[in-house]
Amino acid sequence: MNYLMIFKSLGTLCYIEAAGMLIPFGIALSGGRGGATAFLFSALITAAVGLGMSALRPKNTDIYAKDGFAVVGFGWLLVSLLGTLPFLFSGVTPSFTDALFESISGFSTTGASVLRSVESLPREILFWRSLTIWMGGLGFLVLMLAILPGARANTVHIMRAEFPGPSPDKFVPKIGQVAKILYGIYLGVTAAVFLLLLLGGMGPFDAAVHALGTASTGGFSSRSASVGAFGSAYVEGVITVFMLLSGVNFTLYYALLKRNWRPVLRDEELRLYAVTALVATALVALNLSGGVFRAPGETLRHASFQVASLLSTTGYTTADFNAWPTLSQFVLFLLTVCGATAGSTGGGLKCVRVLILFKVARREVGKLIHPRSVRAVTLNGKAVDEPTLSGVVIFFFLYVTLAAAAILALSFDGKDLLSTSSAVFASLNNIGPGLGLVEATGHYADFSTLGKLTLSLCMIVGRLEIYPVLLFCAPTFWRRVNL
Repeated sequence: MNYLMIFKSLGTLCYIEAAGMLIPFGIALSGGRGGATAFLFSALITAAVGLGMSALRPKNTDIYAKDGFAVVGFGWLLVSLLGTLPFLFSGVTPSFTDALFESISGFSTTGASVLRSVESLPREILFWRSLTIWMGGLGFLVLMLAILPGARANTVHIMRAEFPGPSPDKFVPKIGQVAKILYGIYLGVTAAVFLLLLLGGMGPFDAAVHALGTASTGGFSSRSASVGAFGSAYVEGVITVFMLLSGVNFTLYYALLKRNWRPVLRDEELRLYAVTALVATALVALNLSGGVFRAPGETLRHASFQVASLLSTTGYTTADFNAWPTLSQFVLFLLTVCGATAGSTGGGLKCVRVLILFKVARREVGKLIHPRSVRAVTLNGKAVDEPTLSGVVIFFFLYVTLAAAAILALSFDGKDLLSTSSAVFASLNNIGPGLGLVEATGHYADFSTLGKLTLSLCMIVGRLEIYPVLLFCAPTFWRRVNL
């Protein structure tokens, strides 16, 4: 591997993170709070680490496939570790473990928190939490490629490792242009949410926090009761729509900008995503009507919001779904596992994998009836090759295995099975709220140090979709062979 180039890339990430810390530093200065010092020191330390790494002068500037995975894996660990500094220096978290959990939760767009009272936090800390999920939403490394003027075609390995779903090397000729297009769309969605929330009467700070959390499908809020604290049907409607939009493959938006409707209309994953949202909303609304909520409009309002929030893996809430009927809870749980579409800011298994798994299962059942038949699995009118199909099946197996292992590790905390399993799946799918002790308005503060570290690992594994993390455990990954 090209270690010098890996470290040089990590140095650039540190510069970006340090620049991000200056925004809450400015907020703290304008508010006359003492938190400005915490962010200033954090930015200086982060920039110093970046300076040490970026000062390296590698003779070979090529980035190979393994290098891309290494940059992504080490990059997320590094920015998460440095992201703990504002929490530690400001004193809002009692321990390093809590600060690490909060930082990883932000950059992985999980939105889980160990902080018991959000309203008591300084505004600069609230904004930093939301900024971390926004920077992690489309991918910290993709942001780096969008900023770097010298991003070349070989850096596509970084984008492939961090931004699964689209094929960026076939998107447009230059990888830097790919990243700029994606982030241009991302910025546009964020700005649209911010302006619409302002029009709905939300204050500028709250609008900014929720715009960052909605576009990134991260879900950090400035209120302990999340979006439900505002009690506004308009605000909930805007966030509902944009949570669903943020869960759509961003390359489809580029196709629409080019007035190319064909890929959008033919996209089977998008159709599954839309149908899932409609059917789940109908089921939950029918299950809630006449019981939890009396008025049909109120029932549909809360049902559609929660379905959009959990399907897109955003994690915002307007009601305590922990008190909803079992059917509604089960439907919402299935949505968290399914997740959004590939190439979006959402988490979960991704709709395309669920779709392929169903098609593979249908093919295997067909073979039992007609053993000599040859059936191809197709997606968007094209046959899917066998390596891709086996890759999806293996991914699902790894997903289930890791979830079971995490639940076993978390069981040592002695919490009930519902809370334990829900916390693992909420972390692995990058959602945040779950059932039991981690309900909609709950927190993760009562878990042990081991429990928080286990859930933190789940958040990173879920965000990077397993493989970049597991590769670190393979001895052959560290050999000096360029592949």
